[in-house]
Amino acid sequence: MAATFFKRLAKATPIAFNNAFGGQSSSSFTGFRVPFGAMAAVSGGISYFYYFSSPNLVHLDQINEQPGPKIALSPDKWVEFKLQDTARVSHNSQLFRFSFDPTAKLGLDIASCILTRAPTELDPEGKTKYVIRPYTPISDPDAKGYFDLLIKVYPEGKMSQHFASLKPGDVVEVKGPIEKLRYSPNMKKHIGMIAGGTGITPMLQVVEAILKNPDDNTRVSLLYANVSPDDILLKQKLDSLAASHPNFKVFYTVDNPSKNWRGGAGYISKDMVMKGLPSPSDDTLILVCGPPGMMKHVCGDKAKDWSQGELTGTLKEVGYTEQMVYKF
Repeated sequence: MAATFFKRLAKATPIAFNNAFGGQSSSSFTGFRVPFGAMAAVSGGISYFYYFSSPNLVHLDQINEQPGPKIALSPDKWVEFKLQDTARVSHNSQLFRFSFDPTAKLGLDIASCILTRAPTELDPEGKTKYVIRPYTPISDPDAKGYFDLLIKVYPEGKMSQHFASLKPGDVVEVKGPIEKLRYSPNMKKHIGMIAGGTGITPMLQVVEAILKNPDDNTRVSLLYANVSPDDILLKQKLDSLAASHPNFKVFYTVDNPSKNWRGGAGYISKDMVMKGLPSPSDDTLILVCGPPGMMKHVCGDKAKDWSQGELTGTLKEVGYTEQMVYKF
């Protein structure tokens, strides 16, 4: 079953999935393991919050009444998507495929995410209390009939634990897309990226949009930080993309290198930025996404209203301006 599932993934999204799993499979999802956590899809943000409301839930067959391509997502209402398959891909990451009308497209833009929600309890007035979490699908935005999330499951993560409890046939409520950076081909000559952990996902959206477009000449340089080599998500995929596309370069750094590790060691440093990313200029854009500690160190936090906020940290020291940096 797992082998069939991943064969379908490879056929459905050749750029997103070819070589990502190195052809490995097993007879059961439970035992499926991929070296270096071959894939992950998670949010462009890292915090969750609670939400009170009536369900306000619609189904796919109740929307898209206007002529034109069917779009599965709704930016205004929560839509139910059914879980089709799951697979374990690392010690704390799982792949989830959700299905919808095969004649429809998800309606995801580059680069954007979706919101998911799950009920947690009732408040004193009897209203349902929800936990809401943003995630970035890893499937091709043009794929019809399904989308894929690869989620890192945390011991105390309310939403990720909810996902881990799902079984095929269960549903998740989704709203979106939530637009982040609106990417357009050749908008900059050189894009630099700094990602930490699960912050790689929105970067992959942009990378794949560039690499699959023969008319997009944008160069991309990625610095990707993780705790250890085993925590690197999408490594096999990223290495494959870099090997086959001369305009894409990737450099890894880890806090706890293993004996045979050949990448960088330690946090993203000023030296790494100066050597690995494009120099500050009007034709440069630096994208940053990762855990709070990394964001504060590299570029500073977003403002309280979730706007970009002041640019601080390593990027400011190197000479970038707020117009040259985008924080996911």
